[in-house]
Amino acid sequence: MRVAAVDLGASSGRVMAGTVGPGRLELDEVHRFPNGPVRVARAGGSTLYWDILGIYRETLAGLRAAGDVSGVGIDSWAVDYGLLDESGTLLGNPVHYRDSRTDGVAEQVTKSIPLRELFDVTGLQQLPFNTLYQLVSERDRLAAADTMLLIPDLLNYWLTGERGAERTNASTTQLFDVRSRTWALDLAERAGIPPRLLPPLREPGSRVGTIRAELATELGLPEVPVIAVGSHDTASAVVAVPAEPGTNSAYISSGTWSLVGLELAEPELSDAALAANFTNEGGVDGTIRFLRNVMGLWVLTETLRTWEARGERVELATVLAEAAEAPALAAVVDLDAPEFLPPGDMPARITAACRETGQRPPETRGALVRCIVDSLALAYRRTVRQAAELAGRSVDVVHVVGGGVRNELLCQLTADACGVPVLAGPVEAAALGNVLVQARALGAGLPDLAAMRALVRETQALRRYEPSGGDWAAAEARLTTGALA
Repeated sequence: MRVAAVDLGASSGRVMAGTVGPGRLELDEVHRFPNGPVRVARAGGSTLYWDILGIYRETLAGLRAAGDVSGVGIDSWAVDYGLLDESGTLLGNPVHYRDSRTDGVAEQVTKSIPLRELFDVTGLQQLPFNTLYQLVSERDRLAAADTMLLIPDLLNYWLTGERGAERTNASTTQLFDVRSRTWALDLAERAGIPPRLLPPLREPGSRVGTIRAELATELGLPEVPVIAVGSHDTASAVVAVPAEPGTNSAYISSGTWSLVGLELAEPELSDAALAANFTNEGGVDGTIRFLRNVMGLWVLTETLRTWEARGERVELATVLAEAAEAPALAAVVDLDAPEFLPPGDMPARITAACRETGQRPPETRGALVRCIVDSLALAYRRTVRQAAELAGRSVDVVHVVGGGVRNELLCQLTADACGVPVLAGPVEAAALGNVLVQARALGAGLPDLAAMRALVRETQALRRYEPSGGDWAAAEARLTTGALA
């Protein structure tokens, strides 16, 4: 069976042709393209948009390159959306989650809907760019809108003409009832969001529809089904986490963002989970992704972009080699601090954060990159331990999937920081999970997550990292006490 997996990330998109059979799970990248925000000036400032028509154009180019396939599935980042009017016309480019329009909106909403109530209904981590807050920030425009579609659902609509919302991505909006697995319509109304905007929900693995006849002809494809996969890319990535049944494992989906947590059968909605700002997002087959968003490789890539903008020639492999030689844990920063969220001069922000905590700032490129990677491993340690404590579980192994698998220094430091082995791989976990859910929907004989993960273990390259020590507790304390390094 051969299917096309459209896997859209915040910095790049790719279309993969996936082949599934007995003892066989293969990916062939047929098209890759850059993706990123477009800043547009307006009166009094600017707005950060996604180039959604460019993304759609590149998606079609990838499907054309994939050729003869039995199905198509799309996954992407969460929270962002497009608004359609009653005729199905897009009312404007989707706004990027890093745009400043939601500044202060969460504080406004929680004055009328208490945070404890929001968490009890949605189970969601409090993030300033959650879909709820994005919609509230543009309430004046909602009167003209008929339907809100998250990014994968919007592209699926253009492919098939069918409107709907896949549940794993809907669960990231802060408008989804995590217990009943339906839209939280009362909450939406209280926030001033018309419930009509929330489209019918779909299960991952269900058929969205069939590629429209005229589009299939244009692409040179048969009218193949479009499958609703775990359309939040982390939901697809977790499908491909090669965990052994019965093991106590945590996962880190490591990319532009890092999603760190556990797979649970039921949401964890305790006061302690709320205080720790954990989230309960829907997974494939009714599972719960109990996790926390951690600032990921974004800080490193934005650092490289800053240096390159200054005319410095920078190779990632070179600076990581320099970082490996730099002193360990010489300086660490809290990468989840709000100043690291927007684009900008990350080296300057890291220097400022070190000074604020009484540490000597890094003086070389290698030392600065070591600070970033050490700080990210420290954030992983803190989050894995919190997740295990909140869920009343132990963790014996941490699975790292996604682009961070290629960063060998980060994988080793994650094992050191967490004090347990790290099993790294696969890199293309989101695309693999996308392919596996499609294959099952199309009759490939993969009855459950255990069968899918067994096929991943059997067919994908994995690497094990053993912990080798380091005074991580002291480094963690340094962030809270401001003690001199």
